[in-house]
Amino acid sequence: MTFRPDPLLPFDSARVLQLAHQTLDVEAAAVLGLKRWLGDDFVRAVQLMLAVQGRVVVMGMGKSGHVGRKVAATLASTGTAAMFVHPGEASHGDLGMIKPVDLVLAISNSGESDELNAILPMLKRLGTPLLAMTGNAQSTLARYASVVLNTSVEKEACPLNLAPTASTTAQLALGDALAVALLDARGFKAEDFARSHPGGALGRRLLTLVSDVMRSGDQVPHVTLQAGLGEIMREMSAKGLGATAVVDANGVLCGIFTDGDLRRLIEKGADLRSFSAAQVMHANPVTIGSAALALDAVELMEQRRITSVLVLDAQGRLCGALNSNDLMRAKVI
Repeated sequence: MTFRPDPLLPFDSARVLQLAHQTLDVEAAAVLGLKRWLGDDFVRAVQLMLAVQGRVVVMGMGKSGHVGRKVAATLASTGTAAMFVHPGEASHGDLGMIKPVDLVLAISNSGESDELNAILPMLKRLGTPLLAMTGNAQSTLARYASVVLNTSVEKEACPLNLAPTASTTAQLALGDALAVALLDARGFKAEDFARSHPGGALGRRLLTLVSDVMRSGDQVPHVTLQAGLGEIMREMSAKGLGATAVVDANGVLCGIFTDGDLRRLIEKGADLRSFSAAQVMHANPVTIGSAALALDAVELMEQRRITSVLVLDAQGRLCGALNSNDLMRAKVI
């Protein structure tokens, strides 16, 4: 049955905002209140999770189960192999997913969830370590656990003090605290996080190489040392990079000529027909290796205040080029 508000009751905007403020105050107090419980048990929990040779199996029913799924996902994305197993399904075959080399992180505010408690004897017989996150240190779950993390709160944010609100927020925060402590203890770095998130913005920034986004082959503008300004301008216009590499007869990079160089020559009133690439190029141009991160190319271009850069292979040969537009299309910047 769906509850519908009484249409005869007036809508009280002030009451709505008051309850919203109270909810945030209660939940903030619940999270901060966890600090009084943190001590040796939290340290032991982190040590147990670090020592696991298998996976951290997170379990929970109802709202605690929803929290458990998020905790498992956070652990997995920060270097701790983890998965969520529903306690009810575990009683009907999914318990086979859990091995003695795993560790079970069971979440229950009351510690008396029937579905969860039904499998505790089997976990003990299996020899799988059990870490409990509960608001009742005297519960059945707590008695079975090797380590108990206390998540008790003074009251729920629900004005009826019934719906799990502050208690689930506390569970979520403590799960995050475990994940942060574990990633630091493992020496988990931004690059490791990126490997777990290849589809996200951070993944693109930390995993995309210059070779992934650079122009190569015929797309790379280049002229010989003897090329005149007319040929240089045609090459730059055709390739749309705003610059061209200058190479010798063997294809070795000698310099670069840019749109800015062309503008400066025009401002000086120079006879453009009389110059060769060798005379107007910048020798020893700024370059980057093809195996470098695209993010490094961004930083290099910002430091040198340039909009394009030439790319060299492992042998120092010209193999590509890229500009800021290429990096933007790849969503690196």
